[in-house]
Amino acid sequence: MKLVFGTRNQGKLRELRQLLALPELELLSLDDLPGVPEIEETGQTFADNALLKARGVMQATGLPVLADDSGLEVDALAGAPGVHSARYAGQGASDAQRVQLLLHNLEGVPDAKRTARFRCVMAYVDPDGTELLHEGSCEGVILHQGRGENGFGYDPVFYVEELGQTFAEAPAERKNRLSHRGRAMRQMAQTLRALQAMLGRQ
Repeated sequence: MKLVFGTRNQGKLRELRQLLALPELELLSLDDLPGVPEIEETGQTFADNALLKARGVMQATGLPVLADDSGLEVDALAGAPGVHSARYAGQGASDAQRVQLLLHNLEGVPDAKRTARFRCVMAYVDPDGTELLHEGSCEGVILHQGRGENGFGYDPVFYVEELGQTFAEAPAERKNRLSHRGRAMRQMAQTLRALQAMLGRQ
């Protein structure tokens, strides 16, 4: 069985491959399918965007597809940057520029009001019309300045009390156990294993 993960991020692909570990499953990324067009993320929610990507890649390939959308929600900013997390500082901005803008917009906000969460929604779509959604989230607070060299995006300023460090300070294995994406992936992997077992009995 071939399954496409609608990403070019090899870290995400590696993590999903470890979580799924399904027999007779060949997991492909968009790098393996160079003809697949970029899917515009025009949805209003993470679920909208994950489904848009999964449906678009499925239509282009005719294969079952997994896709995810994720971002940071900051309570003091009414949930921003949210679905605009990757474009928060404008198209083509760097991670550092997005973090700088976030910290600028939180100037003067006290520690107790800097609560935030990373949220991820993962969608599965196949040619038979099956559509599945799983969501994961991780609570934290936004620091006043970045810490750590690992991770990407807003990880340096996202402090998780359970870790005792930011996502950018935590080793990948520790981060993935608690992260929004790791949680969504584990739920999806469990559902897909059950689906494959059911199909195998038919």
